[in-house]
Amino acid sequence: MKLSRIRELRKERGYTQVKMQMLTGIDQSAYSKIERGERYLSFEQCKRVAQALHTSMDYLAGLTDEKKPYPRSNRAE
Repeated sequence: MKLSRIRELRKERGYTQVKMQMLTGIDQSAYSKIERGERYLSFEQCKRVAQALHTSMDYLAGLTDEKKPYPRSNRAE
């Protein structure tokens, strides 16, 4: 996981860690630990962070350099 990408995208969007808590349901203190590399994201948390930051899980994981998210189906919740 490229944790710096999470922080960079959050700042690009003008979001605070408290805003990320509101968007993802991840407690702000836990989110802060994720950004610092002291805690890992679960699959579900990674999905919620990617959705909140309008990107893909692959981008967050460093598997692609394309920030734009993939098209989502109507079934993806």
